Amino acid sequence: MNKYIKIAVAAILILLGLYMMIFTRNLGWGIVVFLLAAFPILLFFKNEYILLAFWQLRKQNMEKAAEWLTKITDYQGQLHRSQYGYFHYLQGLTQAQDHPAKVEPLMKKALEYGLNMKHDRAMATLNLAAAAISKGRKQEGQKLLEEAKRLDSAGMMTDQIKMMKDQLKMPSMQKHMHNPNMRNRGKFF
Repeated sequence: MNKYIKIAVAAILILLGLYMMIFTRNLGWGIVVFLLAAFPILLFFKNEYILLAFWQLRKQNMEKAAEWLTKITDYQGQLHRSQYGYFHYLQGLTQAQDHPAKVEPLMKKALEYGLNMKHDRAMATLNLAAAAISKGRKQEGQKLLEEAKRLDSAGMMTDQIKMMKDQLKMPSMQKHMHNPNMRNRGKFF
């Protein structure tokens, strides 16, 4: 549903509530209708599909979260500007396991549009660091890991950051594949 239709529905409900309170003297029903106008206003700023996708992610159900996100066909027409970043962030999280190559541009867009919570920014930065490390850009990955560590004030991602730093310390075996003497080397000879 277009975001402006929600505002129109809220305006109609507010006018109906005022009409009921003033002209028909149904004060109770007027207040109820007036309070019902809060739902479309809330859904204008917090899209229902994004809320449902977050709910499914909380239950670790990635398929259903991705299904809710596919219902957003035109994110600029359906979402408030503050939700653009979270739309791309959630798409990146749901596609991380199946399509890891698509995650990096989505997380970059999410950080460009802006994420409100620090731990969300830390998670997006950590995903960007993982993408950089997997593509062989170690210096960029190191910088992104430091930024993710700085953003993770609650310490929720310390294990993942430590694991990624350990991965950075390991030598890349792809470097040695061009050297024929390194291809068949064993541990002791």
